Amino acid sequence: MDKLNKTIESIGSLHEDVMDKAQERLNNLLKPPGSLGKLESIAKQLSGITGEIFNRVHKKAIIAMCADNGVVEENISSFPKDVSYLVAQTMATGISGVAVLARHAGSELVVVDMGLDKDIAIAGIINKKIRYGTSNIAKGPAMTADEAVQAIETGIEITEKAIDSGVNLLGTGEVGIGNTTTSSAVLHAFTGENPDKLTGRGAGLDDEGLERKKEIVKTAVKINKPDPDNAIDVLSKVGGFDIAGLTGCFLAAAARRVPIVIDGFISGAAAVAAVKINPKAKFFMMGSHVSEEPGAKIIMKILGIEPMLKMNMRLGEGTGCALAFNIVEAATEMMNRMGTFADIGM
Repeated sequence: MDKLNKTIESIGSLHEDVMDKAQERLNNLLKPPGSLGKLESIAKQLSGITGEIFNRVHKKAIIAMCADNGVVEENISSFPKDVSYLVAQTMATGISGVAVLARHAGSELVVVDMGLDKDIAIAGIINKKIRYGTSNIAKGPAMTADEAVQAIETGIEITEKAIDSGVNLLGTGEVGIGNTTTSSAVLHAFTGENPDKLTGRGAGLDDEGLERKKEIVKTAVKINKPDPDNAIDVLSKVGGFDIAGLTGCFLAAAARRVPIVIDGFISGAAAVAAVKINPKAKFFMMGSHVSEEPGAKIIMKILGIEPMLKMNMRLGEGTGCALAFNIVEAATEMMNRMGTFADIGM
């Protein structure tokens, strides 16, 4: 717990004074006030995070946490869990969706085995396996509290290493068959919201499968009784190694004052967990897109974050972050290079 506690204690607030100065510059750029919309709010948030009016993205990375979920035993996915292993391989070999889009965005892709059900002996995958998949949340806790802390601290470690290498813009991704079920359960545990409003089709469930999935989400929370005020308890009882790992990513980014982009539903569930652990973590988060998973919209409402894009996407993996990186960089270019009314004598 030492690394986790130290990280939590290191999270500060935004530099409000610098944000005021950033807003003053935005108001004086060659445009009507507010006319560049979210680009302006992104630039202002960056100033609050870094303490600098003028910011530049030097190096980007998407951290993809990979893990299997025991709840797949309940037939809540249209794909077998072996697909987790296969997709993780395609990330490392550069042909997965996020690998292609990250490359296009000029971003590194950091792939981490947090708990896949098989060993992957392939270059490009960091082995931080806690164990071979979680337990079935429909029958008992996903993991122990100690394993949840280990997963969070692993996320912190991976994120700190990326930042130490020069990364100053982070994204979050994941791989894991069954992880929309665990994310729905995490969100149900935190909010008490009806699973009908939280639970989507994931990788393409039919109507019968969707109803079964909703019942499993209800059952998991009912039998495990996670404490909604204790994020580690929620993650350990109904979460996954990927979600817990991403929770650590959000906390570490906040502690090190580096902006971090939320991808979709699964990374959004991790973002909520991070904010439950320390509410200030929210200040350092940005939303990439509105996922087609219904629970994603509720997550953004909880966090008070407005995503940049609506692309009808639900692949996950970190694909939304790769697209959003271009927008964040556009915001810095606007702030750094646009002229002001003073420049033209007004």
